[in-house]
Amino acid sequence: MSQSASKLVAILAADVAGYTRLMESDTSGTVAAWQAARDDVIQPLISKYSGEIVKLTGDGFLATFSAIESSVLCAIAIQHDLAPSPLEFRIGINVGDILHDGQDIHGEGVNIAARLEAKADQRGICVSGAVYDLVHNRISVQFENMGELELKNISSPVRAYRINTAPQADKPDSNQLIATQSIGYCSAPDNVQIAYSTIGEGPPVIYVANWLTHLEYDLLIPSRRETIELLSPKYTVVRYDARGNGLSDHNVSNMDIEASITDLESVIAKLELKNITLLGASQGAAIAAAYAARNPEKVGKLILYGGYARGRCRRGSPGQVAESKAFVTMIEEGWGKDIDTYVQMFGTFFMPDANPAQLAAFTKFQRIATPARNAARIQASIDDIDITNELNDIVAPTLVMHAREDGRSSFEEGRRMAAAIPNARFVPLDSRNHALLPGEPALTRYLDEIESFLMS
Repeated sequence: MSQSASKLVAILAADVAGYTRLMESDTSGTVAAWQAARDDVIQPLISKYSGEIVKLTGDGFLATFSAIESSVLCAIAIQHDLAPSPLEFRIGINVGDILHDGQDIHGEGVNIAARLEAKADQRGICVSGAVYDLVHNRISVQFENMGELELKNISSPVRAYRINTAPQADKPDSNQLIATQSIGYCSAPDNVQIAYSTIGEGPPVIYVANWLTHLEYDLLIPSRRETIELLSPKYTVVRYDARGNGLSDHNVSNMDIEASITDLESVIAKLELKNITLLGASQGAAIAAAYAARNPEKVGKLILYGGYARGRCRRGSPGQVAESKAFVTMIEEGWGKDIDTYVQMFGTFFMPDANPAQLAAFTKFQRIATPARNAARIQASIDDIDITNELNDIVAPTLVMHAREDGRSSFEEGRRMAAAIPNARFVPLDSRNHALLPGEPALTRYLDEIESFLMS
């Protein structure tokens, strides 16, 4: 039979784990369970998600979907509805070009899907990196990075992700978090109005404002969202928009670090907080550290990520000063321009491993947070930070984390910061991303370290 033209589809391969053993112990019961799974769950759901079953085998099936997202949603639904079944299915999903000969499909994409299925847990789902890149920002599920896998008869390693299909009842999604936050205002000493929010109940953890923020949008940034998802069930998470950002006043005269520290003080005073934990990232680490040094009686614990005590212009390097000026110029000239080169250039400073959709979303968020004139002023002010002489005054237990290959914030500066804080614990993270991405092991390690530190 002649072959049809090649086309790009999602390929879903599934089988029953331990099928041979099950057949040996109870042939009739296993066959009956397979028929029930096929007729009552698998076929109806594949039809519901506009897929097509290409092949049924004795212990599995092969299906294709024209929409990649539908293939993943279908797999999740299948595993959910088959939870009561005695059969434990494993599912692998890949995207690739196939040839259909009328009876079967062919192509390396098919082979990869079948090999990924073998890597899936029982009742689990394993997807290729190509599938992950296309859907992870559009589906509210948890992906776990499995790294580069060596697959049988596949020449090159394949990046793969495990989907966590377990219920996440205690983890609200972004929309729920935004809906449950309570937003208020306080006044800084110079009468700048600072917007703040609280989510959850328990001991206070303040997410110190950094780079750019917007209380209604920054939960869309994965590392921020997942941190708040982790903390809000047990703690009162306090966030605020820095001056010039988000819902706070935009037209302000002063944006230096002293003003930033004063804004943090104003939020703490407004909420009458005591024995607080400060979580500071990027330049927020310097703000948090300076506050902790000056107010040791108020800070119980200090968490710093991707931080530095010295901005680029304070490190004694002409090259760093030139880099600062170039970055400010790039912001002034490109902030409002929706062009691919700008999106790529600016976004990759923060997350070089992000896909194009992630870079575009991140850049769009920053434009929502503040206008170009403020972004440029903020960049210039953080490059002029120097709190080096205050680090030795910190008495709170301190956790410092930094991505080893962070291109936005030097790893060496993070190491220096940790070394200067008495009894600080330093945790290097294996990542190139300043803004950690969902699915990468570094984000999991970051969250685990925070949870352990707060419980200690």
